[in-house]
This record gives sequence, structure tokens and C-alpha cells, in this order.
Amino acid sequence: MRLTTDMWVSALLRRVFAAGGFAAIVKRGATEAGAVFVLARDRLGQVELYAPAPQTSYDTRRPDERHFTSIHAGEDAEALDRRLEKEKRFDPDIWVVEIEAGAMPVEELISVTKP
Repeated sequence: MRLTTDMWVSALLRRVFAAGGFAAIVKRGATEAGAVFVLARDRLGQVELYAPAPQTSYDTRRPDERHFTSIHAGEDAEALDRRLEKEKRFDPDIWVVEIEAGAMPVEELISVTKP
């Protein structure tokens, strides 16, 4: 049984705070099964946007784990906002969670796969 998106996001926020970072829900989506986008910001102004990974990247041994892939990186906040608006128009039920992981690598907070 897969965790609801609401519960998964709550757990992510707790992990980030426990690691000394900061996290906030920018957009709350569908409670049960909304797609999650993670906006990771570092202290130098670099931003990376992670989207749900394609179904082909899921491991059959752990099918319930959520996987992410990087779809945008850099300092261009306007390009990032345009990308998120496009995603929101395509699926209004998405979640957007912004994190500043602090000393912990993002890859330790979410499962990141290479495209």
C-alpha cells in the first residue's frame, strides 16, 4: 500500500527539519495521489527542480518508493517559475515543496534517478 501524498510530504518536511534544513509547502495538491515537485535551493542561490521520475526508473523490488529526476538547475528563477506554471496548467493537483537541505545532500532526502 502506497502512502498518501499528504503523508509523504509531511515525512519529507520532518526529515529536512531534523537534518537542520528548512522546508515549506509552496503548493498543496491532491491529498491522496498528487504528483510532487521538489524545489531544492542551496545557500548560494542555486536552485534545482526535481519532478517525478518516469515509470521506467522504478525498481520492481521497491515499487512504492517515490523517485525523482532533475528537470531544471541554475539561478534563473523566472525560467523555473515558467516551468512550474506549465506543470500546474497540465496537472492542477501537483504539490510543490521547497527545501533548503542545509548540510545534507538532497539525494539523502529523496530518491533521485538520472534521466
